[in-house]
Amino acid sequence: MTGAPPYGLGTLPPGIRARVVERVNGLAMHVLEAGFETAGRPVLLLLHGFPELAYSWRKLMLPLAAAGYHVVAPDQRGYGRTTGWDPGYDGDLDAFAQPNLVEDVAALLAALGHGAVAAVIGHDFGASVAAWGALLRPELFGAAVLMSAPFGGPPARGAPSRETLFEALGTLDPPRKHYQDYYATRAADADMRHAPQGIHAFLRGYFHYKSADWPGNRPFRLAGDTASEFAKMPTYYVMRRDQTMAETVAAEMPSAAEIAACRWLPDAELAVYAAEFARTGFQGGLQWYRARQGKYVAQLARFAGRTIDVPACFIAGRSDWGVHQTPGALERMETTACTRWRGTHLVDGAGHWVQQEQPEAVIRLLLAFLRDA
Repeated sequence: MTGAPPYGLGTLPPGIRARVVERVNGLAMHVLEAGFETAGRPVLLLLHGFPELAYSWRKLMLPLAAAGYHVVAPDQRGYGRTTGWDPGYDGDLDAFAQPNLVEDVAALLAALGHGAVAAVIGHDFGASVAAWGALLRPELFGAAVLMSAPFGGPPARGAPSRETLFEALGTLDPPRKHYQDYYATRAADADMRHAPQGIHAFLRGYFHYKSADWPGNRPFRLAGDTASEFAKMPTYYVMRRDQTMAETVAAEMPSAAEIAACRWLPDAELAVYAAEFARTGFQGGLQWYRARQGKYVAQLARFAGRTIDVPACFIAGRSDWGVHQTPGALERMETTACTRWRGTHLVDGAGHWVQQEQPEAVIRLLLAFLRDA
């Protein structure tokens, strides 16, 4: 990309290459690859979440390549060095709907000359794309690993809107709001991109607050979809109504000593995220949240009753509230949404960023799953 510094700012491990793949469902898709030197290897497709990048898989790619795989991690639509998407709040929101995001990765595989992958592995919102990919295109995805965001299956036809819950949060004392409702607002991108503390400090606070480093992350199952239950979650999920996300995470900013001790995300690596989001803003990622509300729920309900029928498992940090933020989703994933379930694994010493906080444990779990799948 003209004028942009080298991807990774010199922190990408040797053996991982970055390149742009053209004509991918209207995108020029930036990807990281490892294990590309030998033709014919089985492919692993790694899909990141918000606010992340292909770079989020840097610690897993070489070990997975050493196990005999061609490992591919794209900057997904709306992120990083991938171009061809509309950056405006009022732009084409349909392009960010889940079926089209699945088409993005299907088109990437076709452009790379791969008819299928051994497994699709997704984290956070990437887990949603992985799940929908396995459900809609099982011929492409031989297995699925979902991280941090359980997939409870397609929404039921006529399911109640979450807008009712979002409105109820505003009646609490003090009034609250759901982070997904906030992320759908026009102001959210600028609030974070131009955070008073600066984008680097904002991201430091955000990553810290949702990690196992923040001692308050002790998740548990919620009793149901009620405002009073949701208010038990940390403020990065159920915010104060009068605060932005930048203000929310500033209240939990780690100390200088804590930052210096953070081995899983040192400042040189955090700077990669800060540089990319300073350049692109967050709107591309925020569009994903907007395309999961309103009419898009009804569109996904067309697939109600369909299941994931390839081998699947779930990996998350034991300190990750993402496991329980949607009551019942974990249990549905384990019992009905996936017909060839291979297990739930909660990793000690990890919060929401499990593949970055505890990469060795995640690699062991992935390789064991891939052997059995």
